[in-house]
Amino acid sequence: MLNHRLYYGDNLAILQEYIPDESVNLIYIDPPFNTGKHQQRTEIEVKRDTQGDRIGFQGKAYRTRKGKTTRYADRFESSDDYLQFLRPRFEEAYRVLHPHGSFFLHIDYREVHYCKVMLDEIFGRASFMNEIIWAYDYGGRAKSWWPPKHDNILWYAKNPECYTFNFEEMDRIPYMAPGLVGEAKAARGKTPTDVWWHTIVSTSGSEKTGYPTQKPLGVLNRIVKVHSSPDDTLLDFFAGSGTFGEAAALHNRSAILIDNNVPAIKCIMDRLGTYSIELVNADYEVLSAHAIE
Repeated sequence: MLNHRLYYGDNLAILQEYIPDESVNLIYIDPPFNTGKHQQRTEIEVKRDTQGDRIGFQGKAYRTRKGKTTRYADRFESSDDYLQFLRPRFEEAYRVLHPHGSFFLHIDYREVHYCKVMLDEIFGRASFMNEIIWAYDYGGRAKSWWPPKHDNILWYAKNPECYTFNFEEMDRIPYMAPGLVGEAKAARGKTPTDVWWHTIVSTSGSEKTGYPTQKPLGVLNRIVKVHSSPDDTLLDFFAGSGTFGEAAALHNRSAILIDNNVPAIKCIMDRLGTYSIELVNADYEVLSAHAIE
């Protein structure tokens, strides 16, 4: 039976007290990237209007209406402070991970190199399996350097000789040159490599929650389907908008989600409410959904 739990509080304390050794089959985390900036996201809605303020597909005009804006501070005093914050949480991830489980860290170019060195120490260098590049093409274009349009996802298998990898569950993607491979292959598509091209969550799309750091469901669906099995237990202790939890629930996995941000808790409860998720607060008392409204 699936069991979805959402903890509200400090993830380190919750991991240490409530998550047993080797009890989680797959971990994905998307911690703050330590950009040194205040991040924000503004929801927008667009509607066809011949007098609109933007031009879209096929030259059609649209009028934009702005919605609510959410913000958070993504800032540590130094990179050393950031790594000291992450290390005990990485160590807890190793402890709670099943012997045949996998750990995914979603990070960006600023900290990925330092995080990999630390994870090599904790998991062992042999446990490092892949660096996945999630590439997208959206946003501004810098004029004085190459604009960064990718995130890094590090994959570690606790036992590099035995781990879950459901190749047949992998979604297929179009060939870039379908004329070179023949009709049958072109129709079937190809399996992805370690570079995943996928758009970000559109600010005006149906998937949006308004949460500043929301990641696309398509990326996390791929991780969930390939690296876990039905009825497995999945963990995200920087749960944010709850995308990993939704991917787990959609594919018949149990989800354990942790966050200490009230807007994140509200977002997750709205998003996963139909899956009977249990909410636990910082004092570890079970709450009803309306208790955080």
